[in-house]
Amino acid sequence: MSKLYSKKMDTDYLEARIDEVIDRTFADKRLVGAVIKVAVDGELVYNRAAGLADREKNQPMQENNLFRLASVSKPIVSTAALVLLSQGRIHLDDRVDRWLPEFRPRLENGDFAILTIRHLITHTAGLTYRFFQEENGSYHRAGVSDGMDQTDITLEENLRRIASVPLLYTPGTQWKYSIATDVLGAVIEKVSGAPLSEAVQSLVLKPLGMNDTGFTAVDPERLATAYTNDAPEPRPIRDPDHIPFIEGTAGFQLSPGRALDDSAYHSGGAGMVGSAGDLLLMLETLRKGGAPLLPESLVREMTTNQIGNMPMAFWPGRGFGLGFILLKDPIAAGTPESPGTWRMGGTYGHSWFVDPEQQLSVVAFTNTALEGMSGQFTVDLTEAVYDGIKK
Repeated sequence: MSKLYSKKMDTDYLEARIDEVIDRTFADKRLVGAVIKVAVDGELVYNRAAGLADREKNQPMQENNLFRLASVSKPIVSTAALVLLSQGRIHLDDRVDRWLPEFRPRLENGDFAILTIRHLITHTAGLTYRFFQEENGSYHRAGVSDGMDQTDITLEENLRRIASVPLLYTPGTQWKYSIATDVLGAVIEKVSGAPLSEAVQSLVLKPLGMNDTGFTAVDPERLATAYTNDAPEPRPIRDPDHIPFIEGTAGFQLSPGRALDDSAYHSGGAGMVGSAGDLLLMLETLRKGGAPLLPESLVREMTTNQIGNMPMAFWPGRGFGLGFILLKDPIAAGTPESPGTWRMGGTYGHSWFVDPEQQLSVVAFTNTALEGMSGQFTVDLTEAVYDGIKK
């Protein structure tokens, strides 16, 4: 899409299409609040804060409200790792035990696994998440935290517990979404010689001016209340709470108060707090080539499928780059996105995607778990955006 094309785009129609989706979703009581931002060719063409940041206090959602990012933390922390890579301080094929000598998980046969940074950042490390396992699965029995519950353990202790469980498969042979980014965060700490919060701040947040983002809420007054789907309307998430996920899995253990707790360990895969505007800033930085964070060559590698034709449960037609999901086949995925589109979401209710071919970046943060991540809202919003930009 050229600048000429974006200027000719009917922004009124785009706005009306997205508004219709948002208003219908709120009317159906599937969301409580949301902040939606759409940029085309570097220009913010849609920007809306809708609904309520706190329903019980009748507080309207504001554009600068803060959200628990959950897995939206992953692209930020993965980008931090790639900044270290660009500086020559780590390499993708470095063994993890070079940096974390105590982290030496075994295979099912009892042999020590050879685990690399590449395996961690591409989620081919043989790890999983407790919420993906069955009730009382091996991670539950080992006391592993997924990084969203309230625990008093350290990152080092959580890594010890993770390593005590045999890997699901030999690293590099399968793809499974996992707690690997928490392990990557521990590597970043060792390489940088600083706590993960300080490392991510210096490597990514400060250079881009992402002043709303960190491992705790920078302004507790702006932190949106977290909700989850329920009938007849979403209910506030308790602290702690259990949120069912896919049938047959243990589901999510959530503690919204973690976003205000400086003592909670820094979970690279799920522990950050931030605003929609901050994430859009980082996504647009990467879409435009990576400066001042990364060289364009490394952004190209980051946004190239790294896992071949490994099957991805729940994401047909997609592959994985260095930190996020990539679209290979729009027909198989059932989406209007262009091939090569990057996308991820977050448990607390977020989705985002970048379509480089269309020079399009979309951030949709909500305060309603699951619906805003993988519910009908994300499908309807995506269709409305593409309908709007192609009008």
